[in-house]
Amino acid sequence: MDKPHLPLNALRAFEASARHLSFTRAALELCVTQAAVSHHVKRLEERLGTALFRRLPRGLALTDEGAALVPVVADSFARIGDMLDRFADGRFREVLTLGVVGTFAVGWLMPRLAGFREAHPEIDLRLMTNNNRVDLAGEGLDFAIRFGDGAWHGTEADRLFDTPFAPLCSPGLAARIATPADLARETLLRSYRADEWTDWFAAAGIPAPTIRGPVFDSSLTMALAAEAGAGVALLPVEMFVRQLGEGSLARPLDIEAVTGGYWLTRLKTRASSPAMLQFRDWLLVQAASG
Repeated sequence: MDKPHLPLNALRAFEASARHLSFTRAALELCVTQAAVSHHVKRLEERLGTALFRRLPRGLALTDEGAALVPVVADSFARIGDMLDRFADGRFREVLTLGVVGTFAVGWLMPRLAGFREAHPEIDLRLMTNNNRVDLAGEGLDFAIRFGDGAWHGTEADRLFDTPFAPLCSPGLAARIATPADLARETLLRSYRADEWTDWFAAAGIPAPTIRGPVFDSSLTMALAAEAGAGVALLPVEMFVRQLGEGSLARPLDIEAVTGGYWLTRLKTRASSPAMLQFRDWLLVQAASG
């Protein structure tokens, strides 16, 4: 049996009227007459067998049935519009959604993204930053770039590179630090990974002091605190090359500790789209070239 014709004009008139709670303002938006909008809505109500609006002396009010229908119609039109926007210059643009730990996004990825867009203009890259805690399925991500050991349940991970951590701080504070032992007199800023300072002091060959500095959920925020002189931050040096070059951060000691690396991850159950394969290949080449 044939499906009934979908009344798109009536649904558009309903959605605009529901947003404005006015047939007149909906008509102005849709470039039609107020009578046309009212007629479309009335035909839709007749088809559904229920009132969608209560007509008031001044404007409209949604009925319970109308309020239930609004989000479905609005979302449908938004999705259609988004899909149509993906056709540019006669080509279909494939969306790729990427979650990235903020430090990596700012310190390494974003300066290289122009090269990816130039090589793959057909891919519409959507970038979402996070603090390394991410839900690939729940957030609808194709990939996530995270910091750690590569072992995340239910995911496949490609190692990009390891990154050494070192103490970074303001230049004024750095002038007071000549040896690892000098750090015991300073405020040591911490991330939620509690063993990082312990690992660094082990690499320095001395016991770690009691560390009671404030805890940050973002290395970017911790770096800003270090720039402001709030203490010494243990940070991935390669992600803060610009700040070191500009002199807003200083590195008082050469000792480094590797506590993990950056990985490109995806769900094992997620089949790779052409856009995913192209981005993965590009990223691995970029990571290998330094």
